[in-house]
Amino acid sequence: MLVESFVASTRKSELSKTSTALKDVGIHINEFQPLPALKASFKKSSTQKNCLAITTTHLFAAQADKSVVHVYNIDRGNQEAIVPFPEKITSLALAGEHDGAAVLILGTEVGRLILWELATGRQISTPQSHLQAVTCLAVDPTSNFVLSGSPDSSLNLWAIPPLLSFTASLSNDPSQPLPFSPVRSLSSHRAAISAVAFGHGSSKTNIAISTSDDNACIIWSLSSGDVLHTYLLQDPPQCLAVDPADRAVYVGYGDGSIQVIDFYKKPSLSNPLYDSALQHTPTQPPTSDRWRLDSVASPILCLELSYDGTTLLSGHEDGKIRTWNIPTKTFFSQLADFSFPITNLLMLPLAGFPNLPQPKLKLHNVVKPRYEGSLDVNGSGGGGGGGMSKASASISTTPANYTFSVQFASTLPSSPTGRCSSARSSFQECLTHPSFPTSLLEEGVAELESLGATAQPNSSSNFQNPSIPSSSNTNDGTPSEDLSALRAENARLTSELAVALSRQRKAVAEMLELERMRFEKAEDEAVKRARKKRRRIRRMKREERRRREVMGEDVGVEDEEDEAGEDDGGEELSSSTDENVESE
Repeated sequence: MLVESFVASTRKSELSKTSTALKDVGIHINEFQPLPALKASFKKSSTQKNCLAITTTHLFAAQADKSVVHVYNIDRGNQEAIVPFPEKITSLALAGEHDGAAVLILGTEVGRLILWELATGRQISTPQSHLQAVTCLAVDPTSNFVLSGSPDSSLNLWAIPPLLSFTASLSNDPSQPLPFSPVRSLSSHRAAISAVAFGHGSSKTNIAISTSDDNACIIWSLSSGDVLHTYLLQDPPQCLAVDPADRAVYVGYGDGSIQVIDFYKKPSLSNPLYDSALQHTPTQPPTSDRWRLDSVASPILCLELSYDGTTLLSGHEDGKIRTWNIPTKTFFSQLADFSFPITNLLMLPLAGFPNLPQPKLKLHNVVKPRYEGSLDVNGSGGGGGGGMSKASASISTTPANYTFSVQFASTLPSSPTGRCSSARSSFQECLTHPSFPTSLLEEGVAELESLGATAQPNSSSNFQNPSIPSSSNTNDGTPSEDLSALRAENARLTSELAVALSRQRKAVAEMLELERMRFEKAEDEAVKRARKKRRRIRRMKREERRRREVMGEDVGVEDEEDEAGEDDGGEELSSSTDENVESE
């Protein structure tokens, strides 16, 4: 059975700062489908808009009144850590959460970005890129880009891999971008940015969406940074949500209503966002696409869509969570009431799919961040000394104490004998081998020998076969491409033959060695059995001789000779395992 759940966070209301009910402010995990129900709660957490991030194992909440981030463990149902930061955190976003070991991106009140590797504790900080606080962040589906927005009306698009690189270039070349700088800045808005989001595509045609207090919603091209279309709204937008198929955008207003921006409202032969005839003309959505409640509603602070895109969830200032039916364009029901402003709504991954691929890595405990001064682009250094030179920064490598602390979600396949099974790929075999596998080294040596063998005749002698033309030209003076192709094919086949013969000789040698070891082992086991049998017979005869002596019977001379002969004859059964047998 499919189970759909969401996470809702609240913040303290300005009217209830001194109330004893503040203990109920927190984060709530609710089941949405099949039956709405409260599953878990984490108390004493107050978060602003865009200050909540989730993975499959952890919750991260930046506190509204403190410069700390609360970390909650979903599996254990408790608070795992309280992480302090030098600046107040005003927004959160996660990158790479599908890989099991995510990077938490934090926007600060002074306009910087902080990247925290949850599995290593590594922390990277960018220079100030906004004039005011970073109030909204969005990460694209590929986790390669992050879009940051600020009340200073600017948008910055960042590339995540260069920010995490250990070898950021500090070259003085003006054609090269500065280290830890945005890929591009978008500046078409004229007021504070209220929300940002990406489309769900993974190609270069993916889009980015931003809303601002200038009553505008702009659709951007992620690859070029150009404005694809501008929508003029009736009121300042508070939040937005993107349709799972990128067909529309839902915008929440301060009066509790919702505006639908349908990209395909206007007829077009192609994608309307990329239709040049429609790009330069701003569009105002019709009032018929604005959904309202029958009664007066409080402002909408956050929006979230269900997995199938047919239900829209809205979080309000009065603490209510309402659902809207998208096909009928009407209010459906009130889902919950937490008495405190709902600032964030995030859907958890859908559970219940059969054979759903699981992340290969699982993060049981986050590693608290530690700032690495050697990566400071401002040149502050790590120990309070002089600044880091550009040359040393450009050649910086992975630190010696860089530790990746995760757990494999499943065991690696192996054979009962402990060696790599035949079903493993060559990469898995090399990954789990204690050193470079011998077969890999021998194969490389064989290829090098074959290349040398094919190159030697051409370089050591100028002998030319009379049956083969000495020139690459035909009778009419044109180059003989077929002859060149045949020679190249001959050289390639010769190289492959040399490699195959080398592999065959190696395989035959291994088979002979295994057969010799098997024969020696069988012979040693036969000798061992014969020695054990002879020693057992000698023990029985000695016991019989002692019995006769005790009973007063005569011990024959033949028995003494047989015993002496047996002692001497035992030496004939010596083998490579005699020492092991004697030790028994």
